[in-house]
Amino acid sequence: MIEEAAHDQYRCLIRAAERQRRLRVGFGAQTTSTTFSQAVTDSVRKAASDNNVDLVEVNNRYSSKTALRNADLLVRERVDVAIEFQTYENVAPVIAARFLSAGIPVIAVEIPHPGAVYFGANNYEAGIIGGRALGRWAKDNWTGVVDEVILLEERIAGPLPQARLTGAITGIREVLPEMTRANVITFDGKGAYGPSFDLVRKHLRKQTRKRTLIAAINDPSALGALRAFEECGYNSYCAVMGQNAIAEAREEIRKPGSRLIGSVAYFPERYGQELIPLAIAMAAGKQAPPAVFTKHKLVTSKNIDEVYPREKAAAAVG
Repeated sequence: MIEEAAHDQYRCLIRAAERQRRLRVGFGAQTTSTTFSQAVTDSVRKAASDNNVDLVEVNNRYSSKTALRNADLLVRERVDVAIEFQTYENVAPVIAARFLSAGIPVIAVEIPHPGAVYFGANNYEAGIIGGRALGRWAKDNWTGVVDEVILLEERIAGPLPQARLTGAITGIREVLPEMTRANVITFDGKGAYGPSFDLVRKHLRKQTRKRTLIAAINDPSALGALRAFEECGYNSYCAVMGQNAIAEAREEIRKPGSRLIGSVAYFPERYGQELIPLAIAMAAGKQAPPAVFTKHKLVTSKNIDEVYPREKAAAAVG
């Protein structure tokens, strides 16, 4: 352990182990103002802590300009991998290019970015699940007679999330192949409660009561449409299907007689459990698949307490 270097001079051969640099993962959160995004953020934080990863976190604030600035910040921070959750399809190529030109691999959450590994919904499949459920409900409750179908989209997100609505129409028609006379209307509810509420309410004020199926891009849009029907006194003339199964939707589904007949679950509270290990593998140079899809499950009043048993237990205690 000790070596004589010269007369009366010695050197220690024991060397302190160099402190291993912790992996730095950049995370651009979509926003802090929606339940879904906050659930994703919380899960990423927990998974980073559990895996001893340094998380460099920024908030994109549901803004394309902010997302671009945050991408530059994460590049300057020299993160090892970037997890990007931002909604605007039009800036996705620019954001991806900035990371990739800096040699930083990218995981894109929910919205595809060129050259990035996609992580998120299997949108068409999720739409099919919801559409089939709407069709079955109409068959059981309206003998399959449907006058109108309302689709609530979010155009800024681009064509991939739009596949949820394409899948929804396909699923409805699989169950109700005779549904050819129904009027199909598409509104850009912007993926938000307020715009969806306003558009559907305005639409209802111009027409008589019609048996209407509503397929929404997400739960806030679904809840906005539902409230519009309730306000107009047309509640019994609608059946609504959401996407994401966020807490607000689950609360509505649990209400007896609610016309939010279901929502397709994405389980954002579990995203971090897959995102952080995926980032670690990519930082190590391991080959990643081009897309990693979340698992979906239809949540209705019949199975909600099985899918979310902790909420049932919490309600019982309360």
